[in-house]
Amino acid sequence: MTRDYFAGDPRTNHERMLAGDLYIADDPAITEAVHRGIRLAAQFRDAYEVDPEAAQSVVRELFGEVGEGGFVRAPVHVDLGSRVTIGPRTFVNMGLTALDVAPIRIGADCQIGPHVQLLTPTHPVDPQPRRDKLEAAQPITIGDNVWLGGGVIVCPGVTIGDNSVVGAGSVVTRDVPPNSVAVGNPARVIRSI
Repeated sequence: MTRDYFAGDPRTNHERMLAGDLYIADDPAITEAVHRGIRLAAQFRDAYEVDPEAAQSVVRELFGEVGEGGFVRAPVHVDLGSRVTIGPRTFVNMGLTALDVAPIRIGADCQIGPHVQLLTPTHPVDPQPRRDKLEAAQPITIGDNVWLGGGVIVCPGVTIGDNSVVGAGSVVTRDVPPNSVAVGNPARVIRSI
């Protein structure tokens, strides 16, 4: 029998999700938001095949914000899309996975390599709450003028400081300070810039 984890909490699971608290993803508002993201990501992919420049209007509808001069290559994969913001003049290469249960903020003048994964969802370590389908998320923040190499994975709650570089294939499990080069799994700072 599943325990009532939310006794005395009148909020919907969607409201809990938006607040960054534990929730169960069975809320119709969450389902609707996920379907919107899937639909717009597919429209973006299809439009990109015909005219990459014109397709940017679709990605601007999908994401919460794309700054002036920002450019995104298709395809992209999202949970919602609406909680992703991309700063001005940032380039996002093909294959971005942005699981934006919590906000994902990418700064200005960034270079996001192919097949980067920005993963905000978390799940309980304890087996019973995980079995009961509880989940949460922690935001990801990428500063200005950051370069994420191809295949980088950024884990929940991580901040990558301005002007930093993360080497291809790295798994970023903790914050990277500004003006740093980080590589590896888990990513470690190997030098300052």
